[in-house]
Amino acid sequence: MKKNNIIGRCVDISSEGKGIIKFFNETIFVDALLLNEVAEVEILYRSKGIAFGKIVRLIEKSKDRINPLCPISTSCGGCCFQNATYEYELKYKKHKVEEDLKRIGGINFPVNDVIGMSEPYHYRNKIQVPFSYNGRDIVYGFYKANTHKIISTDECNIEDVRAKEILKEIKYLMKSMKIPPYIEDSGYGLIRHVLIRTSLHFNEVMVVIVTTKEEFPSRNNFVKALVNKFKYITTVVQNINSRDTNVILGEKERIIYGKGYIQDSILGINFFISSKSFFQVNPYQVEKLYTKAFEFASLNKNDVLLDAYSGIGTIGLIASKYVKQVVQVEKEPSAVKNALESIKRNNINNVKVINKDCTEYLLMTDDKYDVVIIDPPRKGSTIQFIEALKKIAPKTIVYISCDPATLSRDLSYFIDKYEIKEIQPVDMFPRSFHVESIVCLTRK
Repeated sequence: MKKNNIIGRCVDISSEGKGIIKFFNETIFVDALLLNEVAEVEILYRSKGIAFGKIVRLIEKSKDRINPLCPISTSCGGCCFQNATYEYELKYKKHKVEEDLKRIGGINFPVNDVIGMSEPYHYRNKIQVPFSYNGRDIVYGFYKANTHKIISTDECNIEDVRAKEILKEIKYLMKSMKIPPYIEDSGYGLIRHVLIRTSLHFNEVMVVIVTTKEEFPSRNNFVKALVNKFKYITTVVQNINSRDTNVILGEKERIIYGKGYIQDSILGINFFISSKSFFQVNPYQVEKLYTKAFEFASLNKNDVLLDAYSGIGTIGLIASKYVKQVVQVEKEPSAVKNALESIKRNNINNVKVINKDCTEYLLMTDDKYDVVIIDPPRKGSTIQFIEALKKIAPKTIVYISCDPATLSRDLSYFIDKYEIKEIQPVDMFPRSFHVESIVCLTRK
């Protein structure tokens, strides 16, 4: 072996899906290493008792190891489980939720088996792809994990299949019309990212071109060629982001084709989705997720429901047929606009939408609620929101979370006044380490 290599057995999997080897007093994190596998590992770098390595050769393989469909799955950082059976992945995600509850929240509670997909590929209805140069050639793909180096790829195995052909055509149009991609180091170029949103239930696709400035040479010809090639592209939006930032979308937008939104359907309700709106990325699993959430909520016709962090209103609008009234609270103006449009188009008359930060709203309101469903962003809720919610004292709280770590932290703030009834993970992000969870809390 080389001097910097070690041989070790994987004894655990990290919260980001990396294999863990304990070697003397060091913890080594290794991409694509499965539980109980023995491997020779090259140490790439060390820092304060931990190290990161890559597999040189496998000595003992797991029975759950398979050949990944994607050749860059261990490089781009998006799919860490394409080299494992789906059963292995689902077991890991259940274990991840259980361990975060214990380690972060101090909560020891049984977790249900994860609700998975029958076919865990080509499910994503939203994809964000950076463009740049490789020499003189225009490339697009995904950033290598923990870097801004683009790994070029023509296809992603978890994205909607329509995105593949759209991206190839955009690259062709950029080359033929001499539209330069953005180079991060120099700040030169026009097109930074392309965001594609697709609809499952309607033949509609949104394309968002993220540019460094508003001037877009050949814009009309570019859009005309794109929509003529793909009839299902129903809207094209130019988003202007001139800042030196990791944030993909800028504040300013202009609609250059269509209405600026697409529509999709969940459990019989149609929703209108703009470029910045939050909408669950897995349309195949979202109905399972919401059906389970409503089961936990035990809604009835006398209930007043608060839908907090409501986004474009998916949860509250679907729930409106089961309750007396729904109040939705969301701070993103474009999402509120989409929610109001969906309320109008679906002829719903018992939903009120408030455009405000959820914590600010709860701290100032005197309203009472029977049931509260919260679906905060990955960073979770705030302790101020939780304390204010406990004072309102709804009989049931359903917490939907895409991060078991922040979920566990927030649950620890609830357990003095509420008890956990059930925890149900749902695999909204197959082949990645992410997992969605639903928790039913009832007032003590």
